[in-house]
Amino acid sequence: MSFCVNFPLFLIVLSLLFSVISSVLHKKAARVLSLVLSGLSAAANFVLFLYVMKSGENVTYLMGHFPHPWGNELRIGLLEALFSAAFSLILFLTLLGGKAPLLTRVEERKGQFYYCMCDLIQASLLSLVYTNDLFTGYVFIEICTIASCGILMIRENGKTILASVRYMIFSLIGSGLFLLGVILLYDITGHLLMPNLKESVREIAACGSYRLPLLASMSLIIIGLSVKSGLCPFHLWMADTYGAAIPTSSGILSGLISKGYIFLLIKIIFDVFGTEVFYASGVHNVLYALGALGIIAGSVAAMRENNILRMSAYSSAAQIGYIYMGLGLSPVLGMEASLFHILVHAFTKPPLFLAAGLLSDSMGGAKKFRNLQGAGYVNPAAGAAFSFEAFSMIGLPLTMGFISKYLFGIAAFESTHHKMIPTLLVLAVSTVLNTLYFARTILRIYNREISPNHGEKVTVRSEKLYLLSALAFVLLNLFFGTAAKPFIDILAEGIAHF
Repeated sequence: MSFCVNFPLFLIVLSLLFSVISSVLHKKAARVLSLVLSGLSAAANFVLFLYVMKSGENVTYLMGHFPHPWGNELRIGLLEALFSAAFSLILFLTLLGGKAPLLTRVEERKGQFYYCMCDLIQASLLSLVYTNDLFTGYVFIEICTIASCGILMIRENGKTILASVRYMIFSLIGSGLFLLGVILLYDITGHLLMPNLKESVREIAACGSYRLPLLASMSLIIIGLSVKSGLCPFHLWMADTYGAAIPTSSGILSGLISKGYIFLLIKIIFDVFGTEVFYASGVHNVLYALGALGIIAGSVAAMRENNILRMSAYSSAAQIGYIYMGLGLSPVLGMEASLFHILVHAFTKPPLFLAAGLLSDSMGGAKKFRNLQGAGYVNPAAGAAFSFEAFSMIGLPLTMGFISKYLFGIAAFESTHHKMIPTLLVLAVSTVLNTLYFARTILRIYNREISPNHGEKVTVRSEKLYLLSALAFVLLNLFFGTAAKPFIDILAEGIAHF
């Protein structure tokens, strides 16, 4: 067995250690440490991804000396390594490009604590992706929740404190429901490790015993993670949370935190309940309906919003709906589309929020569209980045968003007849709505009638790190959008070996 299979545990422990060290460092040193950690994590997970792809098999890493069902394990598969590498890279680029908002909005004495929370988020995301144990997953859900509240309220004012309280309430409801589901499942199976759970669940489903408790535990776990990730109608906290947070935090919360919860849910569907039991239960139909409703509700809310950050937040609610709609379509093509859309949203939303924040800063902190006229000329780099990421969200060809909607369309044609037509209608309507509210924003920021609230023109040279981050996000988006076939094949292979 290659030494690189130790990377997940090393990175999780290193992230926890760095979070402690960052808390006593100066802000600049803590920032460098977080960038080193996320960059190292991205590189190590990419090496691990290449190893798993070459070996063609999943690896279980035993933590300690006790095998299952008593010990604890990490599962190292193709999808786990791929998404861990992607999440770490996105965190690195977001922190790299988000330096300016942190300098202007966070007090000097609190800066190191922000990066301390980012290191905890790094540890949590890796744990949620790699864990092979439900209770370990719950522990890091709670760590992730606390760290998320930390980066949300790092800028102390009335709006961020209120948003943090609201976010904490919804998160605790979700965590509580998830824990109740885990307790009930443990009560009827006696296991917490996913392989043992899957075997017990299969036996319970085959003999018909504990059918109602099994359905209840499945529902509680899914509802809990749905609340935490912002599935409609549990998305109402998003606009206040993402709209009040600094852009760097909004990008991390929208692009990474919610995706970590959804990936854990997908692992539970495959590795705990099994696709046969999950799709036979009918729960997938509820997720499909709520996902489709979330797409339309989020898009309509974004259309009605006149605040650029809140509009982007409601857009995130719609994109979460796409993922859940795919989960409800089918266990193969629908799941494939959902997994690809997780990458789409993760690579698109952080640069979108960063660009929106810089456009706002360039116009004296204005967030209303009427005060953002000409912001694209005042800050050319942010205007170009926002426009490109908006095009990706709309689904223009050559972008990741186009591939994503294409995959959902293919999954719709391969699904049952009563889901095919509604799915295609939702895709069409949402694309029109996405085009309308993003086109309105782009037209506003490139309106030559400059708002009187603007400041001095921002030069590209003064934002070297942001420009580097935005350019990397654009190139990655184009790469996945134009050379998507190998990655789609990887997702299909990963689903087959889950």
